Amino acid sequence: MTAFTTVRTRRSEPLLWSAHLERLRRTCAFLGLPAPDGELPTLEPWPWGLLRVTVEAEGTFRLHRPLTPGPRPSEGVRVRLTDIQVHPQLAAHKTGNYLPYRLAMQQAGEAFEAWLVGPDGTLADGSRTSLLLEIDGQLIVPAGGLPGVTRAAFLKGREWSERKVHCSELPTVTRAWICGSGVGTVPVREIVGAGWGVTLSAKWPQTDNPALIWPEG
Repeated sequence: MTAFTTVRTRRSEPLLWSAHLERLRRTCAFLGLPAPDGELPTLEPWPWGLLRVTVEAEGTFRLHRPLTPGPRPSEGVRVRLTDIQVHPQLAAHKTGNYLPYRLAMQQAGEAFEAWLVGPDGTLADGSRTSLLLEIDGQLIVPAGGLPGVTRAAFLKGREWSERKVHCSELPTVTRAWICGSGVGTVPVREIVGAGWGVTLSAKWPQTDNPALIWPEG
């Protein structure tokens, strides 16, 4: 019974903090936990950091650590579609229920990320990032997963829609991205599944937004 969010920091500044805090508040209300303490202490001035804010029945706890993901994958990343299902009630919330996401990453093998499905078999979420697809020239957010804060920042000012995406549609995807505090917005170069794969056009977004870029330098 815990709720948490993971916030990217840049030289002690928490990025997209208000959006993270609002999502955390909704999850706490859903779980019957106390509202999170929105006041932050002075953070270490690392070039890049990750701040984990966790709410338990006893209160709000924080852990700040350096963010060092390594060299940017210039050609994009590979993701694997798994048969692991998100929790039917908790998929829209970031909670201490890690099991589905850990099982998915076990199936990922050498892939950078694993994608999970919903109870109805449609595409739902990533094990550690939110996913975004381009199908028929339209930006699509698959319904059924966590409302990603980094993804929402990337989509601001763009036209997009949210709907259920059947896994049989994946071979028709023309571009895809994964979005998260730890990586920013990263293009997908390949989606693989059981006995199939699709190669995509992988192009990094043109942005200098510190919440969206790969954290290096």
